[in-house]
This record gives sequence, C-alpha cells and structure tokens, in this order.
Amino acid sequence: MRHRRIQFALHFLTLAALCLVAPLHLHAQDSPDKAPGQSAPAPPDDSATDASTLFPHFASDRIWLSGQANIITQWHPAFRSPYQGPNSLSPEAQDASSRVLTLLAGFRFDTTSEILLDLQETGGHGIGEALGLAGFTNLDVVRNPTISKAPYVARLMWHQIIPLSAEKAPSERTPFSLFRELPVRRLEIRFGKLSLADFFDVNTYGSDSNFQFMNWTLDNNGAYDYAADTRGYTYAAMVEYDDRHWALRFAETLMPKVANGLNLDADLARARSENVELELNHAFFPHRESVVRFLGYANHANMGIYSVAVASFLAGNTPKPEITDHSLQTTTKYGFGVNLEQPLTAWLGLFSRWGWNEGQHESYAYTEVDETVQIGAGAQGTPWKRKLDHAGLAFISNGISRDHQQYLALGGIGFLLGDGNLNYGRENIVEAYYTAHVWRGIFASFDVQHINNPGYNRDRGPLTAPALRLHLEF
Repeated sequence: MRHRRIQFALHFLTLAALCLVAPLHLHAQDSPDKAPGQSAPAPPDDSATDASTLFPHFASDRIWLSGQANIITQWHPAFRSPYQGPNSLSPEAQDASSRVLTLLAGFRFDTTSEILLDLQETGGHGIGEALGLAGFTNLDVVRNPTISKAPYVARLMWHQIIPLSAEKAPSERTPFSLFRELPVRRLEIRFGKLSLADFFDVNTYGSDSNFQFMNWTLDNNGAYDYAADTRGYTYAAMVEYDDRHWALRFAETLMPKVANGLNLDADLARARSENVELELNHAFFPHRESVVRFLGYANHANMGIYSVAVASFLAGNTPKPEITDHSLQTTTKYGFGVNLEQPLTAWLGLFSRWGWNEGQHESYAYTEVDETVQIGAGAQGTPWKRKLDHAGLAFISNGISRDHQQYLALGGIGFLLGDGNLNYGRENIVEAYYTAHVWRGIFASFDVQHINNPGYNRDRGPLTAPALRLHLEF
C-alpha cells in the first residue's frame, strides 16, 4: 500500500509539474493552425507544423502514420457510505492510473478508396475498477480488469467514397479519412472493425478524452447503449450520405454475446444493432454554423428484463434479482438522442445532449443510464494567446427507469452497479478541465469531477475526483 502511494505521488508530481510549466512557455510556440481534432482519436493534420506533434508526419498524403499516448492519474478522497455491495465504488480513498497507446495508420489507394488501421495497447486501472458509477470518471478505462493486456487491433476498416457531384470541397485529413478534398454530395461506405462513437453522437466540444472531458456520460451520450465489445469496438457495415448542409448515416453492427462481453455474436438473426443519425447544419448567427444531430438505435440481443427478474425474485425463485437468470432469448432495446453544438465565437462554443432509452431491458454494452441530459461549454486559448490550449465546463444528470431502480433496490447487480440497496436519486455530475500545450506534441491537463448520488444512491457520496492527464502526439 505504501509503495502504491509513493508511486501515485510520483505520477502526480510529474504531471503537476507539466501543468504548471506549460503556461510559462512563450505563446510564440503555439501553432497558428487548427488545434487537434475533436473525434477520438484525432491527432493534428499532417500538414500542421511540428509544434503540435513530436515528430513530422509523412509528406505523402497517401499515407498516414502517427501515434498517441494518453496517461491519466486519478484520485478520490474518502466519502460517506453507510453500506456497500459487490459493485460499489469503494468509499476509502484510492488512486489509479491508466494508459492507452495507439498506433494509427492508413493508406489511400486513389481519390475514392482507402484502408485504415489502428493498433492499441491499454493498461493500468480506473478507480474502483470502473464499478459503482454510471457516469464513470475515466473514459480510457476498460471495464474488465482481467482482460488481456496484449496489443490488439482496435480499428480495421475499408472506406469508400461514391461521388454524387462534380463539385468538391476541402477536407481536413484525419485517421478516419485521408482525403484532402471530397465531393459536396457523396456516399461514404465503411466496412470492418470500428467504434460507433467515432461516427455517431460526435460533438466538437465534448467527444475527445485525449484533450477534453473524461467522464463516460459527457464525452458520449450515456443513454446510447451503442453496440460494442468490452473495449468499445464492433464489426459494422456503415453507409453515410453527405450533402452541403446535412448528412444521414446508418450502421448495422454486431452485439456482444453477454453484457459487457469481449466476444461478439456473429448470428445476425439472433443479435444485431441498427443505428441511424440525421445531422443538420444551419447558420443562425453570421459565420457560426449550428449543428444538431438526431440519433436512434435498436439493439437485439440476449438481454434480460428488469421486471421479470424482480418478479422471479419476489416469487422465491432466486435469492436476489438476477438479470441473467433466463433462457437464451432475443429481446429488443431502443433509444433516442439529440446532440447540439453552437459556436459563439471562433474560440468559444456551447453544447448539449439529451438521451433516453426504454429502460425495461438490461444495460448491455455501454453504461447503466436510461435517461441523460447535459450542457456545457468548450473553449480554446486564443484570447490568452495559447491557441492549442483547451478548457471546458459541463453538467450532466443521469437517471434510470423505475424497473431498473427496483431491481437495484432489491439487491440486483448490473455489470457496473450494485450497492445491495438503493435510495434513488439522479446521478448529477459537474466536470471542468484545462489542457495546456507544453511543447510540440506534449499536452498536460488538469481535470476535476464532482458527483452527487454516485450509482444513483442518495445514501452514498458526494464524491470529488481530481485527475491529471499527459497526452503525447507522435
């Protein structure tokens, strides 16, 4: 225990030193180009100066090769907890550090086709091993601590453009698209292994745990139980229609075999997920284009039903409600979301999300949230002459259905929550961060989150969790 505290103190002091030193660097070191993109992972364009990456990228625009390292050290002090269950966040003070290492590669065959590959390695832990919070404090944490630490293929996809107009517009190159220009009207087809969160429910000011917020239910819509394995990836076929001021995307994907499972079910007749999103762009203010995204999804999988599990327990068939106590079946869970972003100036913008799912079937792939609302603001450091710095502040309120509440109150266990009892209250979270550009591709961040009613339980908390983050762009 003493060794862990010393190790944590060294991590904390190292990252704190970076955070303190960063603002002292002359603003002349900041690149005049656009800061790193917002969709994770999204390192700076290879045409940017060396001020935003540790090493220069390939001069050829047919090749993409870059790397990232994201290291987060987080801590929470002791908090009030009259009782706890098997899936409770420990009320004792604790710290944890996580890391995600990513190698991003791509090859563009011609003006309409390319292949994209990402390799990842993850390690470390999250506080409480990611249990006890619906809005967990570190998006980088894998929810299964026993999973292999060996490198793995995170994304491997074919990307095909079908032009529908001769007119073209400039496009910023990212690891998800290497094209410098694209037809104004087009179809985009993707096939392979990917993360739905890379393309659905993306928000400029709140979608990137490398540079922005860290909370699961802030960087993503918590009520969007998007199809994914334990690490957050799935196999999918996706088609997207893009026009000048709107886009429509659809994806058919595989679901995990069990809740929060690593293995995906390849039997589409038994398990699958449909996802659709309409994106509209309109300038309500001069030169400030608003974006609204309407999301809908339906998951088909071997999911339990909360009311059935409770009824079985009350009938004396199980010692406690067991959401997995049912024969193999296919049930359907559906939900909706709205995602808004409104730039106010060239450096400041507002964002908001709302999400809802029917809450009768078990939370299966992302987190235990049936309804969520969030509002926040994101900024770049242009006014104080630090263009690559980022800052943000946001509020999130998460809730669950009455069936879900009763299941947990009677001692039921989900894949994240289970205090053995429940005095229900909405899980309300405030998060603030500041990310400083230290030098070239080195970024250091300070983040703090305050959570009322952790795990929807008024009897526990509140909880405050500060964090330090070191991000490297290669």
